[in-house]
Amino acid sequence: MPKIKNLECSRCKATLSADTPQTLCPECKGSLYVRYDLTALKGTAPRDKIATDAAREPWPGMWRYKSVLPDATPVTLGEGWTPMLRTKRHANAYLKEEGANPTGSFKARGLGLAITMAKHYGLKKLAVPSAGNAAGALAAYAAAADIEANIFMPKDVPFANYVEAVAYGANVTLVNGLISDCGRIVAERSKAEGWFDISTLKEPYRVEGKKTMGYELVEQLGWEYPDAVFYPTGGGVGLIGMWKAFAEMEELGWVKPGKRPRMIAVQSSGCAPMAKAFDEHANASEMWPNAATFAAGLRVPKPYGDYIMLDILRESGGVALAIPDEEILASLKDWAKNEGIFLSPEGAAATAAYDRLLASGYLKPSDRVVLFNTGSGSKYTDVTAEAMGLKGPTAS
Repeated sequence: MPKIKNLECSRCKATLSADTPQTLCPECKGSLYVRYDLTALKGTAPRDKIATDAAREPWPGMWRYKSVLPDATPVTLGEGWTPMLRTKRHANAYLKEEGANPTGSFKARGLGLAITMAKHYGLKKLAVPSAGNAAGALAAYAAAADIEANIFMPKDVPFANYVEAVAYGANVTLVNGLISDCGRIVAERSKAEGWFDISTLKEPYRVEGKKTMGYELVEQLGWEYPDAVFYPTGGGVGLIGMWKAFAEMEELGWVKPGKRPRMIAVQSSGCAPMAKAFDEHANASEMWPNAATFAAGLRVPKPYGDYIMLDILRESGGVALAIPDEEILASLKDWAKNEGIFLSPEGAAATAAYDRLLASGYLKPSDRVVLFNTGSGSKYTDVTAEAMGLKGPTAS
């Protein structure tokens, strides 16, 4: 594992030491990136060693990429190395099934790495606002690390997210509001309560965990980029992390420099601050009023890393899309019936967006694409049943 060279502000490029835990850039409040000296890893030999070393482990998961992750003892539940599924109806579309992660979502990657570093630094109390899946992931990894977890969630989150967080022993508070209201509470109380705020993009290590999705999808495609990546975008850590991974792989010589994938940020039309900002050629998003969607993970009215994501979308030649809930639900049902895959609502937003971009001609059927299903559909049975108009079964 490499030692961290420094932390670097994503906005003003100021550098900080990683010897102590950091949150945001003290100069401009920008999100921080972890930077390494990767000189010793350059060339394809270190890349090829990943698979050889991983074969010796029972289940290395995302830690197969330990050579590009911080030098710390992992707190792991087996996260990462999720399936890349071929689809029946689209020869060049792959579904990245993040629902196979511990706690049933991609949040296991980011929180697994963040908790690893929290334990490394000796932190005792963590706090996070969550629209759903981050709560379960933080609670699980905090339990594994013997760290106190304090979670604030909107009261209408999918019930499974609430149940698992409580079962893992976290201190859970349900809030009459959105994730932005939960985030405000965490920010206001953290100092007095002695919590370390582990909110999205307000500490540097969740990005490091999520970047493994970028390494992983490229390795699973034979160390080649796809033409496009569809990413359901709430806070957007995964999109930012994957772009960081692509830059590191090019620096290392692990992929051929050239055209990176078009990054497609997918949101619900009930909460689409990124799509609106992209369409308006803005440099940041505006707070989305009255955010409402059954895709709970997309209900983030003002992503903290909006400025980073907008740069990535434009640099990659990508786009941000807003998909109505009716279209998301139709795609969820279509994939369940015709592919045998119960998508999360967020994943169904990505599959619906793919259909839309094929129909518009933005993408061709011959384009190789990766669609992220960010969580297991089974974690959303209550909100999906409500969207489908289903009631509980009754005896005949």
